[in-house]
Amino acid sequence: MSRTTFDIEKELERAVQYHRAGELEKARQLYEKILIVLPDHPDALHLSGLIAHGEGKTGTAINLIGKAIQSSPEIPSYYSSLGDLFQGQGNLDRAIPCYRQALKLNPKDIDLHSKLGNIFRDQSKLEEASYYYQKALELRPDLAGPYYNMANVLKDQGRLQDAVALYRKAIALDPDYAEAYNNMGNAFKMYYNLEEAIACYQKAVSLSPAYAQAYDNLGVAFQDQGRIREAISCYEKALQLDPGFVKAHSDLLFCMHYDPACGPQAFFDEAVTWWRRHAVSKTGRFTFGDRTGQHGRLRIGYVSPDFRDHSVSHFFLPLLLAHDRNELEIFCYADVRRPDQMTARIRKLSDHYRSTVGLTDDRVAEQIHEDRIDILIDLAGHTANNRLMVFARKPAPVQVTWLGYPDTTGMPVMDYRLTDEIADPAGESEKYHSETLLRMRNGFLCYAPPDGAPDISSLPALQTGHITFGSFNNLPKMNEKVIEVWSNILNQTPGSSLLLKSKQFADESTKQRYMNLFLQNQIPAGRIIMLSRTESVLEHLALYNRVDIGLDPFPYSGTTTTCEALWMCVPVITLRGDRHSSRVGASILTRMGLRQLITASDDEYVARAVELATDLDRLRKLRDGMRERIMESNLCDSESFARSVEELYRQISVKDQICKDK
Repeated sequence: MSRTTFDIEKELERAVQYHRAGELEKARQLYEKILIVLPDHPDALHLSGLIAHGEGKTGTAINLIGKAIQSSPEIPSYYSSLGDLFQGQGNLDRAIPCYRQALKLNPKDIDLHSKLGNIFRDQSKLEEASYYYQKALELRPDLAGPYYNMANVLKDQGRLQDAVALYRKAIALDPDYAEAYNNMGNAFKMYYNLEEAIACYQKAVSLSPAYAQAYDNLGVAFQDQGRIREAISCYEKALQLDPGFVKAHSDLLFCMHYDPACGPQAFFDEAVTWWRRHAVSKTGRFTFGDRTGQHGRLRIGYVSPDFRDHSVSHFFLPLLLAHDRNELEIFCYADVRRPDQMTARIRKLSDHYRSTVGLTDDRVAEQIHEDRIDILIDLAGHTANNRLMVFARKPAPVQVTWLGYPDTTGMPVMDYRLTDEIADPAGESEKYHSETLLRMRNGFLCYAPPDGAPDISSLPALQTGHITFGSFNNLPKMNEKVIEVWSNILNQTPGSSLLLKSKQFADESTKQRYMNLFLQNQIPAGRIIMLSRTESVLEHLALYNRVDIGLDPFPYSGTTTTCEALWMCVPVITLRGDRHSSRVGASILTRMGLRQLITASDDEYVARAVELATDLDRLRKLRDGMRERIMESNLCDSESFARSVEELYRQISVKDQICKDK
């Protein structure tokens, strides 16, 4: 075909019209005809690459657009398109230079500034993100988008009031900006102004009724307020709008544990649904040879978003410190966006520390497989920012879940779950788990008491003249049944008070809601003390010196709070229930030799609290020496705990090898 009989520019115009109209096959055929006549035609190469990308042929698309750049290296849109392809692959190291070159050729393109800012924000490189967003803002101060992007960085930096101010500017320029309302809600929620957060989310969904993410965030805010049924309805709405919304489905699963109406069968059924809907299609990618022990040491990988000042890390750290490095090589895969001193400590104690921030699930799974991990440990389950979709890809031959989540993941590719006989009694729990349960002989937790904890006061009632009950648990655990039972205790112990501490009490409307719940149970406001977050851990612990008796919520009992209370010599009464989350208190107290504080019914729970409150001599004796008993118990024996965990690792690695040999 000669150029005399084929007008390239005219045919290119026709092809572009087809392309814009969505008639991609006709467009592709014309681009191919152009390239037969002129193989290095840059626009035909570029546009053919875009069609190939839309068809899922990313390698072909990269090749075509790369040729377009070779033909006309001065066109910024080619570099931008190539950057989009690399970013879609999660290959940010190749995407960033493409965008920068495009920006060099067209320095006033605010979309390019925004793309680079988004990449750096996803990587938690907030200073770099701020630089590009600020440039976009300077170029177009009349547009809402740059204010929104800059507000997102300020929110991530914890500059929440500044972030809200910029969200408001974005909304002033674009009153229908649903995303700005949604993220402004996130900023309000971060400093527990929950009523404002809820108003923002509700505005977002009124502007964009199909906005699944806003419904999910609204659910989290309702959950923080203890409005569990409303939270569940929001998560279900998010999933109705977007059935593939993995985070919303995990949020739903986690929230169900706060609902007394949900039980083990409901948790299991929903977890299996999560697996079938989101994860089952991801399996089968990786293969493993006979490699256990090839490295001389077992390679153990721990995966968590909580390698920071978080409860998970405070229970993980004793194990990490005590691991036998002659036997194990430790890899930590951390999705930590705001590292702190605990992050630095864990990094230092790891043989290998990999930040997974901004990486796709595929890329994280590939890294784990490249590291030739023998046993991969999940520390998050269905909690926030989990990486269960990495585990769905089965990048390690043996996978285990432990610590961060009180239930099954629902994933058959998760081989084991670490627990103990009290939290998950043999014969009762197996049918509700997709994992094989590995019960640790001396409990599944190891507690590391905080350094520099305050001294223990004498029994507070001796100074105040009345008993003070207390609970410092996360507010959603305090459901209406818990309030009713606690009110019953207060009604049977005249003059007593209840000290509650939870970060959500920073929100006045939430405080009032809970005060009303107590009033409905004939408890006047003067007997309830509600405190929110303290400035430091030591201030938090010092508040236990105001508490005579701790009350554990149900059916979702405390873990860190129970250990802290006991360390501060406050006995904790727990109600043993029908699921792991309601048996953790029983597990801890059993290991402390405090079985007398474990109850089996509402009535027994109330009776035990009243009995203890009316016998100050017994209460004083129970508190005396409690810290020493904790230190001498196996709850704090990190060396013994580590050896038990390592023995389990060896057993399951051998079992896995036997299965492969067969």
